Amino acid sequence: MEPKKNTKIAKNFEMIDLALWLPKSKILAITDLQLGYEEHLNKQGVFMPRVNYDEILKHLNEILKKVKPEKIIINGDLKHEFGNISEQEWREVLKLLAFIGGKCNEVIIVKGNHDTIVNPIAELKKIKVVDFYVAEKEKILFIHGHKEPAKELLKGIKTIIIGHEHPAVVITDGVKREKYKCFLRGTYKKKELIVLPSFNFVSMGTDVLHGKLLSPLLTNIEKFEVFAVEDKIYPMGKVKDLI
Repeated sequence: MEPKKNTKIAKNFEMIDLALWLPKSKILAITDLQLGYEEHLNKQGVFMPRVNYDEILKHLNEILKKVKPEKIIINGDLKHEFGNISEQEWREVLKLLAFIGGKCNEVIIVKGNHDTIVNPIAELKKIKVVDFYVAEKEKILFIHGHKEPAKELLKGIKTIIIGHEHPAVVITDGVKREKYKCFLRGTYKKKELIVLPSFNFVSMGTDVLHGKLLSPLLTNIEKFEVFAVEDKIYPMGKVKDLI
């Protein structure tokens, strides 16, 4: 399949690798990094080399060669552990926040379901942790996506950006199967909805064609458009046409 050169997922929204770029407002958004996941697996007896942080940094460096954001939004699940902060999380989250803090004017962390205890780390770097973020001029709502937004929050909003789902798509010819992280674009309560792929390099994510969906905002998944991420962005059509 030949990729389209245009990386736009919607008007004023561009896909760059696993990140979403808003050129007008100079906002770069990523989600679901889940730093510390390898230590969690190691404690369960699963051998997993600690590669996630290095891969995140490598991909961010390539993205930041192409764009110069004024604001970077981590749209939930910066870290993995629910009830504590592991040694790996302390070390890697601090390093990452120092890195991205030097690449923009402001960093905002939107709380995900894994971020119950992220404030102590963010406070050391004087970074905001919020339940949601609204880009007022563009009428864009950034939420993690693990629960539905309050009705009042949607007033005046045109576009909702979420993570949480870790969307991926499995392509098969009947013999060989390949899984790719992907962006999704659809609607939620008549608002444009864009779902970001996870910026986690330990897991590929949830197959949106056949897997159990995580986010309550994805009520009409068959109508969503799929944009697979590999060496480039590949528009794949709608979910219903891929199943």
